[in-house]
Amino acid sequence: MKVAKKDVIRLHYTGKIKETGEIFDTTYEDVAKEAGIYSEKGIYGPVPIAVGAGHVIKGLDEALEGLEVGKKHTIELPPEKAFGKRDPKLIKTFTIGQFRRQGIYPFPGLDVEIETESGKKLKGRVMSVSSGRVRVDFNHPYAGKTVVYEVEILEKIDDPIEKVKALIELRIPRIDFEKVQIEVGENDVKIDFGEQAIDPRTLVLGEILLESDLKFLGYEKIEFKPSVEELLKPPEAKVEEELEEEAKEEVKVKTEEKAEETKEEAEETTETVKEETTREEKIEEQEEKPEESEEESKASQDRE
Repeated sequence: MKVAKKDVIRLHYTGKIKETGEIFDTTYEDVAKEAGIYSEKGIYGPVPIAVGAGHVIKGLDEALEGLEVGKKHTIELPPEKAFGKRDPKLIKTFTIGQFRRQGIYPFPGLDVEIETESGKKLKGRVMSVSSGRVRVDFNHPYAGKTVVYEVEILEKIDDPIEKVKALIELRIPRIDFEKVQIEVGENDVKIDFGEQAIDPRTLVLGEILLESDLKFLGYEKIEFKPSVEELLKPPEAKVEEELEEEAKEEVKVKTEEKAEETKEEAEETTETVKEETTREEKIEEQEEKPEESEEESKASQDRE
């Protein structure tokens, strides 16, 4: 079984710099610890991706197509397919005063973040400090390097719901799947995340990225609950909505109680009318009954 574009797969990988053997990325926890790049906040284990969606660097993404599932592969990427060629224009010179005014005392190897006049933030590394001048390289740390990836494709996921779950795992790795409900149609996907304990901002970003991923797979209509709009509402608006809902519920309950009272009163009135009608009928029957004449009454007494 070979991998094709838009396939959702699960894989292990380790990325190295060819020239030095330095490991810069891996999905194996033990390898990360041994290489000194382990992060307590990192998530290790097989990673799910949609091939061609840009979940890994472009060169690796392209190289995955045509590889066999269940096998290990070694992929070598030239700089232009990995982190790009080095660009001399991305090496800038600043005065040391520009750093010190921000409380930064630069030295070679220091990672810095510079905000440009347009407000854009650039990450770079200090190359040298001399004569009151600081040279900063804003190229990617591995720009100009040939990269080698050791890849093992563990599985290709075919079930539509499992595909969606895999992409949720990729975009929101700490989600509680026990609270998630997924519906997948021919052209639409509905995801109800339920009450999650994660930061709403994390869920917002996850939903935005998920929508892009699902559209890449061909789904046209994607619905999330709660939606991005609901998650972005300020707390005050949410409180107001809750109060409105409570007020509506209270009105509904009172309306139902009033209707029940009216029904009971109507039933009581109907019963009263029935009783009065019965009494009137009895009175009328007695009035209509012929009275005995005196002679008949006397004859009756004599007989007795």
